[in-house]
Amino acid sequence: MVYNFAPPQTTAVPILISVPHCGTTFPDELTDQYDPSFLPFPDDTDWFVDRLYDFAPAMGIAMITAQYCRWVIDLNRDPESKALYSDGRIITGLCPSTTFLGEKLYRDKRGEVSAGEIKRRLTLYYLPYHQRIQEELQDMKSKFGKVLLWDSHSIRQVVHTIQRERFPDLILGDVDGTSASPGLIEIALRNLETSSYRVNHNHPFKGGAITRHFGQPAGNQHALQLEMTKINYMDDTETQYHEERAGMMQRVLQKTFEKLIEQLC
Repeated sequence: MVYNFAPPQTTAVPILISVPHCGTTFPDELTDQYDPSFLPFPDDTDWFVDRLYDFAPAMGIAMITAQYCRWVIDLNRDPESKALYSDGRIITGLCPSTTFLGEKLYRDKRGEVSAGEIKRRLTLYYLPYHQRIQEELQDMKSKFGKVLLWDSHSIRQVVHTIQRERFPDLILGDVDGTSASPGLIEIALRNLETSSYRVNHNHPFKGGAITRHFGQPAGNQHALQLEMTKINYMDDTETQYHEERAGMMQRVLQKTFEKLIEQLC
């Protein structure tokens, strides 16, 4: 299975959480192609984000999470490799050949993955994830009349190839107000901003391919992306889960979802 799905554990609500970058495994047929030094700890992973959100099914929220590492194929990139940003930052591709820091991922130091191989990975690993999202959203919308997709991410405090400064604690993305209704955006932003965390809105991330594709507020299908720095739920090395920090973040997220549920239901 290329993804994991956690159904609601109580009365369902019209929210689906997506975690496309938490996967750490590699398909058997590809493992030997990668530089073995990268495999034990694929550092571009959104580590433990699925664990951070594991409270959600008990709130009636369904979750879909990635099984495979984003180095196999990035589920939050455009399937035709269209650039998400044009400000000069380094953004890895649909099937990356380097890490965020420019390190070559493959044993043969290839500069890119072939078009045929990209097509194969799209069919096997990318499309099933996106198709399941679409199926779940359609099902929820048929039951509730409206639905919210919450796309969940994390990043190191500092990634110099994207920007020189430290990232803020939380970054809410709605593709400049186009992927969700103003009411849902305002509720999410207000509840995040009342926390002790520094919150940005649409900068430096406004939403990836998932938010841009599935966010169709005119059809009552809304999408928001939340990026957070790993230090807010991991230890100072940004390698280990930190229960106390994670608990503080979970309380903020739970409160935010409670208010969103009130609005949607």
